[in-house]
Amino acid sequence: MSANELPDYVPVPESAFGPALNEQGYFVGRVERNLFWVTDGTYQSAFLATLDGVVLFDAPPTIGHNLRRAVDEVAAAEGIGNTVTHLVYSHHHADHAGAANLFGDDIVRIGHAETRRLLLRDNDATRPAPEVTFEDSYTLEVGGERVELVYHGPNHSPDNIYLHFPDHDALMLIDVVNAGWVPIYNLNLSEDVPGYISAPDQALAYPWKYLISGHLGRLATRDDVVLHQQYIADIVDSAHAALGSVDPTPYFSKYGANAWAGVGGYLDAVTEEAAAPVIAKYTGVLGAADVPAFTTSTTFSILQSIRLDLGTGSQVHP
Repeated sequence: MSANELPDYVPVPESAFGPALNEQGYFVGRVERNLFWVTDGTYQSAFLATLDGVVLFDAPPTIGHNLRRAVDEVAAAEGIGNTVTHLVYSHHHADHAGAANLFGDDIVRIGHAETRRLLLRDNDATRPAPEVTFEDSYTLEVGGERVELVYHGPNHSPDNIYLHFPDHDALMLIDVVNAGWVPIYNLNLSEDVPGYISAPDQALAYPWKYLISGHLGRLATRDDVVLHQQYIADIVDSAHAALGSVDPTPYFSKYGANAWAGVGGYLDAVTEEAAAPVIAKYTGVLGAADVPAFTTSTTFSILQSIRLDLGTGSQVHP
């Protein structure tokens, strides 16, 4: 397919964009005091620059060696050391942890117990398993600074945790809310739909001003989380309505013994019916809302969760 044949989309709202990147392809900025965040415009990481060393939170491979450059830049400007002493995993996925090996073996790696299990299973040399693990919560204290690591159950992944910086007015929650943008395919490729949908409520229960969300070019605000919740709630409401209004009969009548064709036609029709008004409502409000595959696949995931997790639409044969 040539460029001329590719679809056009409405301009991304200016509010979705963050600061410009430097010539090396990254931006590093202060969240509050000695907490900093790093982005390449698509992925995000963060670090605490303490008197006893630098604590790194996630190591996305797309940022890669620019993480080292960002730490060096801040350390020079702040007049402190640049040695990375700790690395905390938000969860096990390679797109957020695949540069963890760049900081050597002589650091303390911390993560949820399930993160360790999954990384040992995956056996990926770029993501060494954490030596320090926890089940429910863990307080990390380095150089007089404090970070609360808490597990509230599965959401995006089975091991995705909340990282609260109580002295920096910040929270880090990865792969749930995309500031100014819709989730990509299937709720940001999330594995637990009810957990994903409830995660923003849990996030808002913490006191914070800045959210490091793991993706795209700016920090999120509490208003961003509320807008995300409205988008997801609209999909849920529209999915319930479509389940009640789309008649499956034509699809099963048409395809007869080909049961999967009937199922596929019906579920596609329900998904399209549910997604269409949401796409129309959020186009121009959230970036990429008019890229059909994103909202449509997220709608499909929510529809299946409504059916399979909540039991809505299940019919018992008489």
